[in-house]
Amino acid sequence: MAVKEIKKAAVLGAGVMGATIAAHLANVGLPVFLLDIVPPELTAEEAKKGLTLQSPAVRNRLAAAGKEALLQQKPAPLYRKAFADLITPGNFEDNMEWLKESDWIIEVVVENMAIKKKVYQNVEQHWTPGTIVSSNTSGLSINEMVSENSVEFRRHFLGTHFFNPPRYMKLLEVIPCADTAAEVLKYMHRFCERVLGKGVVFAKDTPNFIANRIGTYAMVYTMKLMEQEGLTIEEVDAITGPPMGHPKSASFRTLDLVGLDTFCHVAKTCADKAADPAEKAAMELPAFISAMLEKKMLGDKAKGGFYKKVKGEGGSEIYALDYRTMEYKPREKVRFDILRKTRDAGLAKGFKMLIESDEKAGLFAWKLTRNLLLYTAGLLGEIAGDIVNVDRALKWGFNWQAGPFESWDAIGLRESVARMKQEGEKIPALVEAMLATGAESFYKEDEKGAVTYYDIFAKGYQPVPISPETISLPALKKQNRLVKGNDDASLIDLGDGVVCLEMHTMRQAITPVFTQFIFEALHETEKNFAGMVIGNQEGNFCVGANVGLVMMAAQGGEWEMLAGAVKEFQDALMAIKYSRIPVVAAPYQMTLGGGMEICLHCDRIHAAAETYMGQVEMGVGLLPGGGGNKELLIRYTEGIPDDMNVDLLPYVQKAFEAIAMARVATSAREAQEFKFMRPTDKVTVNQDFLIHDAKRTVLAMLMEGYEPPRPKPIRVLGEAGLAAFKVGLQTMRWGEHISDHDMKIAMEIAFVLCGGRIKPNSLVSEQYLLDIEREAFLRLCGEPKTHERITAILTTGKPLRN
Repeated sequence: MAVKEIKKAAVLGAGVMGATIAAHLANVGLPVFLLDIVPPELTAEEAKKGLTLQSPAVRNRLAAAGKEALLQQKPAPLYRKAFADLITPGNFEDNMEWLKESDWIIEVVVENMAIKKKVYQNVEQHWTPGTIVSSNTSGLSINEMVSENSVEFRRHFLGTHFFNPPRYMKLLEVIPCADTAAEVLKYMHRFCERVLGKGVVFAKDTPNFIANRIGTYAMVYTMKLMEQEGLTIEEVDAITGPPMGHPKSASFRTLDLVGLDTFCHVAKTCADKAADPAEKAAMELPAFISAMLEKKMLGDKAKGGFYKKVKGEGGSEIYALDYRTMEYKPREKVRFDILRKTRDAGLAKGFKMLIESDEKAGLFAWKLTRNLLLYTAGLLGEIAGDIVNVDRALKWGFNWQAGPFESWDAIGLRESVARMKQEGEKIPALVEAMLATGAESFYKEDEKGAVTYYDIFAKGYQPVPISPETISLPALKKQNRLVKGNDDASLIDLGDGVVCLEMHTMRQAITPVFTQFIFEALHETEKNFAGMVIGNQEGNFCVGANVGLVMMAAQGGEWEMLAGAVKEFQDALMAIKYSRIPVVAAPYQMTLGGGMEICLHCDRIHAAAETYMGQVEMGVGLLPGGGGNKELLIRYTEGIPDDMNVDLLPYVQKAFEAIAMARVATSAREAQEFKFMRPTDKVTVNQDFLIHDAKRTVLAMLMEGYEPPRPKPIRVLGEAGLAAFKVGLQTMRWGEHISDHDMKIAMEIAFVLCGGRIKPNSLVSEQYLLDIEREAFLRLCGEPKTHERITAILTTGKPLRN
């Protein structure tokens, strides 16, 4: 059976979820129809304008409002605001014919089965055979909602449950109905993974599917266990966050973000649909949650939930709810010795230490973990076909570092089962059967990095499904593909003549050791390979220099050493720029300061869509010191013919604003808009494929016949431009829009971008700009107010305006 290629989509329902799904489809270049109901009455404003219920502006109001809201939401659902132009608002009465033009129809209407059935009967009347149709339901029966539709319609129907917010959350649960064609499932798996950038898991048609069902149980049990053990909300969040491999928002802060009413709706669905009386009881919420609902203590959207920000004379303070009294009190600092001991032990070792502790925090973590593991194992076969889909659902849906079965391995499968039995717990039969075969863990990794999982039903280990387009750098190292390396960096053979220069410094900060390794890596690559990718697979690409070390060197008077380090970094990046081989940067997540400078000097950038790129040195009282000023000047002025009498000031001002305002692009597409990336640079939506795609970009450049760039002189504004910047900055200072130190830094930035105090329209070399940039950087390093800014960032994580 042939499946239509998705080139245009329609989203039915323009609420928050429907509109943000439409936004993400627009993010990847798909035109989208966004439809909603026709409003039953006019608003006062519409009546005042003389509109009627027949006016298109009225009839499309809800969909248009959903589209408009996308431009105001934070975090931004769109990669660029301009992408909203791909979304066309309409309504269910006038525009259902648009469905005939759509290749994918996504239903996102209210979670009411009767309404959904009615929608699908209407959709089929306007449906073109072959068009894929899906529901974004978070837990209603996929089979039931299309039970009155034709078999051919059902062959093209499935559930596609996006997690909120769709742009940022990796998980997409795909739920086939009984008649979904295998070809449709295969196509949607590939499309959602490759085009939308999602982590696809296959769930069975059971209430709340995988992630919400397990996550809801875990949250409800956390609440009940907190009451039983007499812990506070702050104590529970201290335990259930990073020490257990969960986000910093832990349990209750997460609920404040999600909204208590939303969570309770999901919990009610679980309880109502549960066939097992024990599970139904397990999903019943404690009494204090009902009290919170009555008092509208719903979380952030209600300005208070489990936590509340209270303004006082000294500024805002966070209060926490005392669920016993239902009163807020100042948040208390939690002190558990075991949490301090596990902090630097790493997740697997630290988690095991935690649940083996007999301290209050350890006992709480053990009981919560024990019950979650037993509950999850008991659902295997019912909600999913294997442990991999379950683990991925929890990791991708809730940002857990390890799924339930991976966590079970971390604490020791046999020994933890023995402890559970000792405590009187019943072990699920599938787990008992697995242990009886002699298996010691749910997952195994061989000496070459290949991972297998235990298939509970086949009673043996199977390879973990992974796309051939996913490259694992740790696995390559285990396959003896390490060319050379040290504690801070590695050069890894990716195959086909391409290597990867990997940074693995602490927190991905640039160090002198990494800088020196750049020269070694380039020499090795030019000698024995054809091209290079610069990338890694840590939390961020690179957060820039270690400013703490910079400040220590400056305060210690180590000026020669500091100047040498900056010069070496500049030289390393110039070596990248003018090397004989193509070099492609593969940034993702935070790519700041020196991390952005690395990218700017590469031949191409192949970025993950979620790349947050900017020159943020202004926040620590500095300017870019690795050639960032120079490269942005080139980007903003390139394309202007040398023989044209063009005023450079507006172009240079754009570069100045990007640096002086510490502007950060919030996506790779926005980075292109800001000229941090060129139009020829590439974007990969699914970060899992980034190294593979960057390697492919290197190979494409080689096939095209790569030629290294040649140095060109750069035209600068000189003294005339510097004078113009000084006037503008002095005006801002008089208006108290900037501080004296802001002005000092800004003038140094302007000095570099204008080429210093030289004749207007002079031509200068890149090295000249690097030299004056380095001198400006060192001057600012000696400023006490710069030290104050660096100290503030290091101690509070927040920039200081002084």
